[in-house]
Amino acid sequence: MSEPKPPTPTGGDTYKGWLFKWTNYIKGYQRRWFVLSNGLLSYYRTQAEMGHTCRGTINLATANIAVEDSCNFVISNGGAQTYHLKANSEVERQRWITALELAKAKAVHMQAESDDSGDECPAVPPTPGQGGGRNSEVQSTLRTLNSKVEDLNTCNDLIVKHGSALQRSLSELEGIRAGGDMGEKVRQVTERATLFRITSNAMINACRDFLSLAQSHSKRWQKALQVERDQRIRLEETLEQLAKQHNHLERAFRGATVLPPSFSNPSLGNKGGASGKGDASDEDDENEFFDAMEDPAEFITVPADPKYHRRSGSNVSGLSNETGMDDQSVNFDELSLASNPESPQPLELEPVRQRRTRIPDKPNYYLNLWSIMKNCIGKELSKIPMPVNFNEPLSMLQRLSEDLEYYELLDKGAKCQSSLEQMCYVAAFTVSSYSTTVHRTGKPFNPLLGETFELDRLKDCGYRSLCEQVSHHPPAAAHHAMSEKGWSLRQEITLASKFRGKYLSIMPLGSIQCIFEKSNNHYSWKKVTTTVHNIIVGKLWIDQSGEIDVVNHKTGDRCHLKFAPYSYFSRDVPRKVTGVVTDKDGKAHYVLSGTWDEKMEFSRIMQSSKGENGTEGKQRTVYQTLKAKEIWKKNPLPEGAENMYFFSTLALTLNEPEEGVAPTDSRRRPDQRLMEDGRWDEANAEKQRLEEKQRTNRREREREAVKAASSPEEGAHQDNHQALWFEKLDDPVSGETLHVYKGGYWETKDSGSWDLCPDIF
Repeated sequence: MSEPKPPTPTGGDTYKGWLFKWTNYIKGYQRRWFVLSNGLLSYYRTQAEMGHTCRGTINLATANIAVEDSCNFVISNGGAQTYHLKANSEVERQRWITALELAKAKAVHMQAESDDSGDECPAVPPTPGQGGGRNSEVQSTLRTLNSKVEDLNTCNDLIVKHGSALQRSLSELEGIRAGGDMGEKVRQVTERATLFRITSNAMINACRDFLSLAQSHSKRWQKALQVERDQRIRLEETLEQLAKQHNHLERAFRGATVLPPSFSNPSLGNKGGASGKGDASDEDDENEFFDAMEDPAEFITVPADPKYHRRSGSNVSGLSNETGMDDQSVNFDELSLASNPESPQPLELEPVRQRRTRIPDKPNYYLNLWSIMKNCIGKELSKIPMPVNFNEPLSMLQRLSEDLEYYELLDKGAKCQSSLEQMCYVAAFTVSSYSTTVHRTGKPFNPLLGETFELDRLKDCGYRSLCEQVSHHPPAAAHHAMSEKGWSLRQEITLASKFRGKYLSIMPLGSIQCIFEKSNNHYSWKKVTTTVHNIIVGKLWIDQSGEIDVVNHKTGDRCHLKFAPYSYFSRDVPRKVTGVVTDKDGKAHYVLSGTWDEKMEFSRIMQSSKGENGTEGKQRTVYQTLKAKEIWKKNPLPEGAENMYFFSTLALTLNEPEEGVAPTDSRRRPDQRLMEDGRWDEANAEKQRLEEKQRTNRREREREAVKAASSPEEGAHQDNHQALWFEKLDDPVSGETLHVYKGGYWETKDSGSWDLCPDIF
């Protein structure tokens, strides 16, 4: 067995295996994974937990090991911790007992050595460059110890002197016969014995003080020495990382001007191939083991075999070809951005507009939600007359635009050389769109038919987007976003919702599509179900659950994401999301894991195999992966967000008044503006006026449709509304029908002529 890198214990010091541990009278014995290492016995629920969650540890140096019967044994450290364990057989139990006894003996021996080793610490000279405080403290301690040693020498001399005198007196006392000087000799012996006793007591006290000082300072010096060793190790690691980063930067600088065609062409020349092998070898040496998360339902991840980190040049070349050189593309893309000649380099920096960071605080206005919704069970959410008291001062179009809060993920994806790696960024983007919903229990305003919302961040973020309400029944909104970084996003969302009494389910229908210009990769996916809990009693909270399949229609790559529903009895992390990226042949290349409200990580799969059966008897796949890399992390909420509907920094700016927007823009909606200002009674009255105006306009369109139809029955319930900025098309790539932006909005905005816009407010 090869010896892993420090501080991992060597094979001889580690013993691992499954044991049954007594938990309680309800669950009885439960199967746990035990690890014996460095005199410590730790246990986990599964092997995958070893990297992040230890369920308990007991120190064998102070523990007692007792055998109960052929398979059972007990480990206890005096009452604080007691493990009742059971092995599968007597032979296995005996192996564990032997390993535990050896580990205990070694732990006791090591503890004794560590207690004794402190006496040698004063001989260690102070490290050059340390602070004057540390040096002066050591010198002061040495002076104190030297004075105690001198006291011991003085006491020793006195003991020798008085002991000799006492011995002479005793000899003289034996030679004296009965006489007049008998009493004088006895008095002398008594005095000298008293002096001897006093001196002996002083020496004992001095020894006790010396021992106490030596013990206390020995422990402090041991800690100081350990701190210095840890600092030295960290400095060495930092220096090594800096050297590798310097090496990568040099390679990236050379690659930015010379190597991009070679990276995109797998058939390299001999010289280029040798260079590529060396780079891949350095990259593999930098990778560490992946700390796996708790078992997902369909697969588990374990650290990759060390052989993947110590490959020769030829082996690394084969590995890179097999995995599409994904790791190389990561470093190449990230490090070559600054020197990429294709990156736009603005000559002049225009001042970025300062946007607002606060909105008026939400009024503390109580209204019984159950009193309004008790008669609406089973109805569509869009048909429930809700007052603005339960709204937030944003429309559904603005909420749809919030999906772009983490647009940087698509910017990074546009720079990826590998489509599989690009899939990871697209999948992380789909998860990030739910991070803003975790505390957002307020209902957005239902957009009026023909209502629009523009989000122009071209100068500061490089993208602009447009939303339009294209249908009223069923309510549907179309969204189109375009970025200068080489990607575009389009989606059409129709909400189907049902109120079930205790909870409200919102099922988004329709698809989202993302297209990258450079690679022409075309991705599509759908949203998961949102559930609002505790409608009747308790605090409202939101959960996301379901599965998402992100598909690359050009390459056939696929990412299957699973949003685990919250369960009181589940041991998993709340709001957990897991996913696997596979190619067109079904081979897995990346694993994604995290939560939809905090962060996501991805790690490259080195090998996969069929593992043990799960709880339901289903055989799960075991993925050996490299260390996970963070791909997305949620931005912190602004200060005071709990008083501002838990809006993010982007959400605070969405309803900010802006000049030049269309007359149909959500920012111009009067009931929404009144509600944001806290004038809820006026906002409710304005909301009723707008809804009645919309119903009147719809009846008028239906009458016109009847006149235009050949028969009254044919046009009785037709709505001839046509979207202004979008048109309904069949997408030839995904095969879906959706509203696609047909152009003209931004040109109309530049001209300032909005004559085509209807009067909806």
